[in-house]
Amino acid sequence: MVDSPDPSGRWAASAAPVIRPTWAFLFAHPAHFIALGAGSGLPRFAPGTAGTLWAWVVFVLLQPRLPDLGWALLIGVGTLVGWWASTVTAQHMRIADSGHIVVDEILAFWLVLWLVSPTSFWGQLYAFVLFRLFDAVKIGPMAWADQRFKGFGPRGGFGILLDDFAAAGCTLLVIAAWRF
Repeated sequence: MVDSPDPSGRWAASAAPVIRPTWAFLFAHPAHFIALGAGSGLPRFAPGTAGTLWAWVVFVLLQPRLPDLGWALLIGVGTLVGWWASTVTAQHMRIADSGHIVVDEILAFWLVLWLVSPTSFWGQLYAFVLFRLFDAVKIGPMAWADQRFKGFGPRGGFGILLDDFAAAGCTLLVIAAWRF
């Protein structure tokens, strides 16, 4: 399995897909580090869940220190950077939407946690379970986004993010209905 650039620094399009990214792949390009969630997307089993758990831990650490404007900027700028990182990493992995790309789960779950705050640990756990359910099941808006924007290039990178933001929206709708 090839997981590094050729001597010219380019990623060979004819090489085999990177099914299981390694630590070397993670650090081979800044986009990989971002898209693979600083390594949280490397586990072989349930990398999306691992990335979402990592997002939760980072949220808990940053929440007391980051005002609402900070969260809005972090998620907004993070979405643009994540779009680029997802696009590049998908091309380098030669997989249109690898489960190891978890920046989408991270940003979408930060959005959920930010918008439901303040809430207890149990409220955050409920949000986590709902988000993972919507992200995994891929029904309705998640299925539409996943199918409509599949592929490589900027459109594919956008699609990687979009289905998770759709899952975040569905999670927020269920939580809003439950609260009222």
